[in-house]
This record gives sequence, structure tokens and C-alpha cells, in this order.
Amino acid sequence: QVQLVESGGGLVQPGGSLRLSCAASGSIYSINRMGWYRQAPGKERERVARITDGGSTNYADSVKGRFTISRDNAKNAVYLDMNSLKPEDTAVYYCNADIRPSNDYVRMYNYWGQGTQVTVSS
Repeated sequence: QVQLVESGGGLVQPGGSLRLSCAASGSIYSINRMGWYRQAPGKERERVARITDGGSTNYADSVKGRFTISRDNAKNAVYLDMNSLKPEDTAVYYCNADIRPSNDYVRMYNYWGQGTQVTVSS
């Protein structure tokens, strides 16, 4: 069974930095696009950043220049380096990936992690 597990959230002061990590586990044939989303209290979930298996990236305007997404294909992992954090970045951050499992590799499935809380506050 394929799972995504995030880590790295926490409490940080405004202007600080955090690194989120997400690792896919299970019987995986291939991983296509990976990304990070976030959901603040009372708001809809929004896409933060995405990265293709070839390394092309895309960012939400609100995080451009502050956040960097990267991946390690050998580890089936994706990372989000967050700098110059602002209180408005406070949210639960979710990892997302399009994965072909080994037992059904002709089909691609979308998976979500359980989420990790990021709180930016003084």
C-alpha cells in the first residue's frame, strides 16, 4: 500500500525558516508529479508548489522567491524549503503525488499525506 508521510512542521518566528519533507513508501512503480498544498483555518486548500519528475517547478504567487520545492527520485521524496516565513503562511501543509503502484502500474493514482502543521508566530 502506497503512503505519503510528511515531517518537519513546527512553530517558527516570522522571518524564520523551515524544511518540510515527504517520503512515499510502499510498492511503487513510478512517481510523476509531486507537490505541496496548504490549508489555513476557515480557508480552502491551496496549491503551494509542484515539481515534475523531470524537475520542472511551479509556485503560487504568494510564495515565489521564498519557498523552494525539490525532490530526490532515488528516495521517492519531495521537500519544501520555506524561508522568510510570514504569519499568513500558517497552515496545515499536505504532500501530494501522482503515483503508479507496482501492482497496477498502468494506472496513476493521486495520493495525499496526513498533513503537518506549520505555525508562524512571535
